[in-house]
Amino acid sequence: MKSTQYDKVCYSTEQRDEPVRLVNLRTGVEGVSFGCTIEGETVQVRLDNGELDSWERAECSETTH
Repeated sequence: MKSTQYDKVCYSTEQRDEPVRLVNLRTGVEGVSFGCTIEGETVQVRLDNGELDSWERAECSETTH
């Protein structure tokens, strides 16, 4: 995802407490955001199966559904 989209996802997740639905472009796995690390530009994601993961900004995108 682009830097501006990453900033929007992080703002929605951390400031508005509104998780964003994401997909990992490399694996196709989907989940919802629950945090961000600005230094490493990663998004913490709760996967649909309940597991937690951390995705780099470049490997994920906001889903449309």
